[in-house]
Amino acid sequence: MNTFKPVFTAIALALVSASLAPSVHAGDTLLMQRVQQEQAMNLPKKGMSMAEVERRFGQPTAKLDSRGGGSRKQPVINRWMYPGYIVYFERSHVIHAVLNTPAGNNLNPASPK
Repeated sequence: MNTFKPVFTAIALALVSASLAPSVHAGDTLLMQRVQQEQAMNLPKKGMSMAEVERRFGQPTAKLDSRGGGSRKQPVINRWMYPGYIVYFERSHVIHAVLNTPAGNNLNPASPK
């Protein structure tokens, strides 16, 4: 009986699996770092009302023009800018808060895209 065949097969499978595994690209790394940074910060949480956000985090530096609102399936989205991050509201409740970073493509959120 050949005892090297199972070992050789296992090594071959490991090499093939490693070559097929997705690699981490620089963009993926930046996104992971950004998410970790957001999680470590004290940002408004999903579901908070506008009044709660203003009470807890103060006045935003800017309240940007709202978007959407054309139908029930496209509710009004409001955006408030704070130093270093933007808070997005669906109608009057937080749906997300994101950092102002080049990776986020939101350095100038007031400009239409």
